[in-house]
Amino acid sequence: MFNSKQPSLDDLPTHQQLLRSTALAFISAIFLLVTVVMPAEFAIDITGAGRLLGLTQVGEVKAQIKAEQEPEDALKSGSEIASSSESVQVVPATVIDTPVSVSDNSALAIRRDQQVIELKPNQGAEVKMQMQKGQTVKYYWTANGGKVNYDAHGDPINAPKGFYYGYGKGRSIGDDSGTLIAEFDGKHGWFWRNRSDKTVTITLKTQGEYANIKRVL
Repeated sequence: MFNSKQPSLDDLPTHQQLLRSTALAFISAIFLLVTVVMPAEFAIDITGAGRLLGLTQVGEVKAQIKAEQEPEDALKSGSEIASSSESVQVVPATVIDTPVSVSDNSALAIRRDQQVIELKPNQGAEVKMQMQKGQTVKYYWTANGGKVNYDAHGDPINAPKGFYYGYGKGRSIGDDSGTLIAEFDGKHGWFWRNRSDKTVTITLKTQGEYANIKRVL
């Protein structure tokens, strides 16, 4: 049996009370959006409260993870384009000088190249060498005092969709050197992205066994 007393009209909230409650709820939602959601999800901290609460750092980590996923997607897409038509897509970045190649006349030519690439904040660039399995290249690249994220990787000829083979990755790195040994016939090289707020200049020097080297992104 339902024994609750039916409220009278006097017990119901007035229009003014409803409007006041709605306005308070709206203001609270905006306050939480600005001070909590935007810093934690998008690293947008208008009031400064997000950084004090540590939420902005969470948003920056999320943004960094999302941003780092973009190069891999671009690499996979670039691999499909290169393997199907040998065409390349060039982004508007400044190449300060053109590569200089020196090779001898022996059956196994040794090339020496240097490229200088200027990267604006959040801009990426990719350089690939045409190599056969087992061929080696000594390399050295530097951000000339800056810091960049990089991904050294290779793409075989007619690579299947989604293929990825990496030689190494790094975040906020100033330079790197070593010897790259091709794991298969195809294109091998580096992708860099400048995550700083200043323009960075990449200088890449290579020496070894490769048919050609060019910027593909």
